[in-house]
Amino acid sequence: MNSEKNTFEYSYYSPTEQERKQIESIRKQYIKNPEKNESKLDRLKKLNSKVISTATMVALIFGIVGCLIFGLGLTMVLEWNLFLWGIIVMLVGAFPMSIAYPLYNFTLKKGKFKYGEEILKLSEELLSEK
Repeated sequence: MNSEKNTFEYSYYSPTEQERKQIESIRKQYIKNPEKNESKLDRLKKLNSKVISTATMVALIFGIVGCLIFGLGLTMVLEWNLFLWGIIVMLVGAFPMSIAYPLYNFTLKKGKFKYGEEILKLSEELLSEK
C-alpha cells in the first residue's frame, strides 16, 4: 500500500499587523451602532467636521454653479455676439456667486445650533477627564 495517501496537510495563515488594522477598519464600518464604540474625542472631531464640511459644500456648489452660468453668459457676449442675452445670463450667474459666502455663514450657524449642544457636552466631558 502507498503511505502517501494517508497524509494530512495543514497550512496556517496569520494576518500581518497592517492587515489586521485594515480588517478592523473595515469591520468597524459594519458594526450596527458605531457611536457606542468610538471615543468621545472621535465623536467630537466627527461632529465638528460635519458642521464645517456641510457649510463648505453648500457654498462651493452655489459658487461653482454661479461661476459656470456666468461663464456661459460671458461666452455669449464675447464669442456669439449675443449681448443682451449674455448680460442677462451673466447677471443670473452672478447671483449664486454673490450669495455663496452669506449662505456659508448661514449654514455654518445652523449647523452650530444643531450640533452645538452635543459638541459642548462632549468637550466638557473630555476637559473634565484630564
